[in-house]
Amino acid sequence: MSALLGLRPEVQDTCTSLGLMLLVVLFMGLARVIARQQLHRPTAHAFVLEFLATFQLCCCTHELQLLSEQETAHPTWTLTLIYFFSLVHGLTLVGTASNPCGVMMQMILGGMSPETGAMRLLAQLVSALCSRYCISALWGLSLTKYHFNERSLACKNPIHTDMSKAIITEAICSFIFHSALLHFQEVRTKLRIHLLAALITFLAYAGGSLTGALFNPALALSLHFPCFDESFYQFFVVYWLAPSLGVLLMILMFSFFLPWLHNNQMTNKKE
Repeated sequence: MSALLGLRPEVQDTCTSLGLMLLVVLFMGLARVIARQQLHRPTAHAFVLEFLATFQLCCCTHELQLLSEQETAHPTWTLTLIYFFSLVHGLTLVGTASNPCGVMMQMILGGMSPETGAMRLLAQLVSALCSRYCISALWGLSLTKYHFNERSLACKNPIHTDMSKAIITEAICSFIFHSALLHFQEVRTKLRIHLLAALITFLAYAGGSLTGALFNPALALSLHFPCFDESFYQFFVVYWLAPSLGVLLMILMFSFFLPWLHNNQMTNKKE
């Protein structure tokens, strides 16, 4: 503690935010262990794990966004944090989606029943809202000069481009990310986590200045809930419909169009 007090105020604030994120990860990890031991019904077990995973992702992203908004924050430092916490989430949230689009992809491809999918979607949306109110309460403690309740109540519009470009950005990010999820399944776990973390960091760098490159409806709801209240149609289309469209296009391309094209080429060669 004395070493921390000897640092510059802005460094102390950064360390406090990082410590808060790591505490969230540790507490959610502990909660997952308890849930696995105490919950024996598959439905309740899956609901709680999805809730905890989404809660962890949203809370950490709130703090990451806070750090990225600081005047002294260097872009490279922000991207490093995104990569690091993407690794942390990849290692700790195995078996959960934390993203409605990921659940939708599994349901369409037959990897999840509609009942289970609906339950996981409900867990994600409830968790997204709970994480928002929880982080607002934590910011109310004023642990750093950047923590204050008013920050979470105001709408800071993350869309810095026209509507069409915002929709395309979120759709493309979702298309690329879920394509990677689908095709990296055969890659060794340790390597896959690093590849996905690097991809998330790249997408955040490429599309962050336009829309935030969230490609996750639950995360968007948690981060920008006041904006949904003020301009629901715009945010619904950009952060809910566009990522869903990206997933649907990805599934159509890799599960239907490309196999159909391959079969046609093979037929033509035989003729």
